[in-house]
Amino acid sequence: KEPTIKMSHTRKNQTILFVGFNQDASRFACGTESGFIVYDTDPLQKIFSRDLDGGIGIVEMLFRTNLIALVGGGRNPCFLRNKVILWDDYQNKPVSELDFSRDVKSVRFRRDRIVVVLENRLYLYNLNDLTPIEFFDTLPNPKGLCVLSPNPDNNVLAFLGTSIGQVIIKNYTSDQPSSRTITAHQNSIHRMALNIDGTKLATASEKGTLIRLFDTGTGEAVKEFRRGSSPADIYHLSFGSFSEWLCVASDTGTVHIYSLLHASDPASSNRHFGFPLGIRAGNRSDKQVYVPSVGFFICSFGSSFSSLVVLSLNGKYSKYTFDSDQKEPKDGLWAE
Repeated sequence: KEPTIKMSHTRKNQTILFVGFNQDASRFACGTESGFIVYDTDPLQKIFSRDLDGGIGIVEMLFRTNLIALVGGGRNPCFLRNKVILWDDYQNKPVSELDFSRDVKSVRFRRDRIVVVLENRLYLYNLNDLTPIEFFDTLPNPKGLCVLSPNPDNNVLAFLGTSIGQVIIKNYTSDQPSSRTITAHQNSIHRMALNIDGTKLATASEKGTLIRLFDTGTGEAVKEFRRGSSPADIYHLSFGSFSEWLCVASDTGTVHIYSLLHASDPASSNRHFGFPLGIRAGNRSDKQVYVPSVGFFICSFGSSFSSLVVLSLNGKYSKYTFDSDQKEPKDGLWAE
């Protein structure tokens, strides 16, 4: 039995177009066919909802502040898909916008930067005055893959390169930015995640069998985790708030949880899997959580050390504990 809480903030049977966490996963937002909603993650609590004249396909929060980036989506987009609308929720209205020649695939925030990702190009701006800093051409990037560290002391940006399996790591912390190019996988990159300090980068390829962990300062591979032997569509990667865990969600309906506390130790298997990184594959997940059939979902760690929050596009919120597959009595629906 799965106890549920039905929220009354949206229209009945309304489609959810987007779901995503803020930088520290303390909140999440969903975009719908008629606006967007923001929640506290754990414990689950609706903070506010905004009814608009159309659909919102991307909602990017800046921590728990009033500034939110919106991009139109759905059957009747509220804003053009090639515009990023900067929404001030104190004023309850747009305060600025960025226009592009093609549709926006994703947006990333930190307190001093905003990154906008298009199909084949990424733009970096100062957040204070929206002046452009740089742009980069990338491989085709329909998922808008890009990760940006929120750490004020480690300004790291990672994004797709121009070759298959390649990731570019830029560090803007000093007056002389550095750049590293790593070959993370032999196949196309499918998902990426940075820890909150910006010191570790996790990647998964379209094959979905291996997760690789890199040091962003050196570009060196430090660990390789095996999710399974069969290919899978990796939905989401997320680090724990203290980089103690890494969770991996996939279309197998499983969240694999890996301990990073001993990430420099030799892997549990000495077998090499033919990838020229000089590291060993074979470390399997320390914990697994099985998620009922919900379609696409993302995950992050909850407020307690051993809890996991799962959010799905079908409107389901679930919370699990690591030491059992039993849910805590708090699931929820974002839309009736």
